[in-house]
Amino acid sequence: MLVKILLLVVFFAIMISVGLYSRKHSTNVNDFVLGGRKVGPWLTAFAYGTSYFSAVVCVGYAGQFGYKYGIAATWIGIGNAFIGSLLAWVVLGRRTRIMTKFLDAKTMPDFFGKRYHSKSMKIAAAFICFIFLIPYTSSVYNGLSRLFEMAFGVPYAVCVVVMATLTCVYVILGGYMATAINDFIQGIIMIIGIGAVIFSILDGRGGFINAVGSLAQIPSDIPVTQGQPGAFASFFGPDPLNLLGVVILTSLGTWGLPQMVQKFYAIRDERAVKTGTVISTIFAVIVSCGCYFLGGFGRLFDTEAIHNGDKVLYDAIVPSMLSTLPDVLIGVVIMLVLSASMSTLASLVLTSSSTLTIDLIKDNVIKNMDEKKQIVTMRIFLVIFIVLSVLMALKPPTFIAQLMGISWGALAGAFLAPFMYGLYWKGVSRAGVWAGFVSAILITVLNLFPQTQFIKSPINAGAAAMIAGLVIVPLVSLVTPGLEKGEIDFVFDCYKEKHMVEQQYALPDEQAAE
Repeated sequence: MLVKILLLVVFFAIMISVGLYSRKHSTNVNDFVLGGRKVGPWLTAFAYGTSYFSAVVCVGYAGQFGYKYGIAATWIGIGNAFIGSLLAWVVLGRRTRIMTKFLDAKTMPDFFGKRYHSKSMKIAAAFICFIFLIPYTSSVYNGLSRLFEMAFGVPYAVCVVVMATLTCVYVILGGYMATAINDFIQGIIMIIGIGAVIFSILDGRGGFINAVGSLAQIPSDIPVTQGQPGAFASFFGPDPLNLLGVVILTSLGTWGLPQMVQKFYAIRDERAVKTGTVISTIFAVIVSCGCYFLGGFGRLFDTEAIHNGDKVLYDAIVPSMLSTLPDVLIGVVIMLVLSASMSTLASLVLTSSSTLTIDLIKDNVIKNMDEKKQIVTMRIFLVIFIVLSVLMALKPPTFIAQLMGISWGALAGAFLAPFMYGLYWKGVSRAGVWAGFVSAILITVLNLFPQTQFIKSPINAGAAAMIAGLVIVPLVSLVTPGLEKGEIDFVFDCYKEKHMVEQQYALPDEQAAE
């Protein structure tokens, strides 16, 4: 216990120190929200990865989907690495950096307002961000607090409040730069921790070969296996179709999440995007594949602790696995999950507060809002957002994975298509964007209620919302009036690069004429 407490004290001391150090980098709105757009590739790549993989993945998703699909759950990690990280950086990274800099867009709603010349669209996007980021934040608190409860015996509510307070302090102090530096530190901890945990868990089951053999021997009369022998040790698992839905939601979803995409806004330059792409992908391969691979062995730890009658407590699976580790390793695991979670929380609260201030309050509620007032307002909203998410986390309505599925479905479903198409295609119309917003919210919200539910799994409903947007936005845009030529040409002028070349040798006039 002493070792675990000491590790926590050191960890929190470093986080707060970074916040104090970063205060000098948050003197204006651009610095507070985007680090002055001068953040290097290493910090940006780690910020992207640590915001991606929180306790939701390490505890909630790894436990639930590892239990359902066995080691085939590793496909989710592979999808996260190559679709959610590599492809996202390649497709969105450079163009996002160029266009958002050109438009001076600081948030996702700000981008929509300036790209599509619509103030109402900016306001609507801001409301969507604020409403649907709250359940996502609650799911992060939920996952981490379950682990703390197992390791320290501290009540769940106390864990939630303490973690929320500490995250709030260092984000308020240092803004984006504090989160980026802390994300780098936390990312290093995650890489070291996941390797140590996987080795220890498998070693406790006789090594990799024996652990896989034990999975293969699980009886095939369990309903989820559909009679397949060795289903949990097979290549695609017992339910490939639903597994594909999870891959789509968790991989493609990052393309439309404001707290993820805004990492591209802040990166220093285009050259840094190339370096960041490689670093981010390697990080995702190690952390995401490692978490889901580990979760795939969850059924080997199937004890009474993870059952409540006929119901499986998915959020308790990973804590149950980790409880078998030595105390020192449990301390490492807590640092790992704490690192993953606090980085995600910091990103979420900064995104929500900046969105509310820049896109809703400024110019709409308070006219002529100067830089100082904007930063103060953002800090106030940081506190309000954290309080609301804590209240939801104290009485979560469902499992971690379902909470995240609701948020990702609504946010990524509404924003992915309008954002991605908006970077590449001049033909996106305002009506197409509005259709994308409405379809995603309707699919997500209607699917919450039993009377209107048409897709049983919130995860698959989220994936459906994203795919619907990718189809609906271009279809509606093709049959509705687009933006005026002058408006759209102005936006896409940002991609016209001008190169000045110094003349070394001058040809005589007669040769030049030839």
